[in-house]
Amino acid sequence: MPSHPLRVAVVCSSNQNRSMEAHNILSKRGFDVRSFGTGSHVKLPGPAPDKPNVYDFKITYEQMYNDLVRKDKELYTQNGILHMLDRNKRIKARPERFQSCKDQFDLVITCEERVYDQVLEELNSREQETFQPVHVINVDIQDNHEEATLGAFLICELCQCIQHTDDMENEMDELLQEFEEKSGRPFLHTVCFY
Repeated sequence: MPSHPLRVAVVCSSNQNRSMEAHNILSKRGFDVRSFGTGSHVKLPGPAPDKPNVYDFKITYEQMYNDLVRKDKELYTQNGILHMLDRNKRIKARPERFQSCKDQFDLVITCEERVYDQVLEELNSREQETFQPVHVINVDIQDNHEEATLGAFLICELCQCIQHTDDMENEMDELLQEFEEKSGRPFLHTVCFY
């Protein structure tokens, strides 16, 4: 069993829904967790599918919340976006981009295959300094409130199992296979080095 709590990063595209729901649950369970997005901008649903609300990663959740209240409070209350932003601002001030963070993690969990590929590309492009392994695992989670909640509990259960393994490096593949069978979801897994 690792001597320190697992350092976990949860990554989706905009650091709004899936990664933040997992961040919330993992932090309540005592994990050393951070969350990120990999997109070039933060995108939130707008009044129509072809009219998303697009923000810079530097903008706070509070500023996004106030902007959407100003634009159409009823719409964004009804679709759950204001509730989500309210949760987010209680966890941290603003969304963060994975590509801008140079901290090291034991585990990076992505919420969709495209994000997984972007994380691997970023980690593999960095110069290796410590040669510490980082396990990158993808769990496909649809980007809606219900799936984000179910996915967050699955990620939490996975992290708890990994935290309690005696030998993470050698037990990971078997553990992921068990989770695939139990959850009915495919998992992708790659080990990168810092």
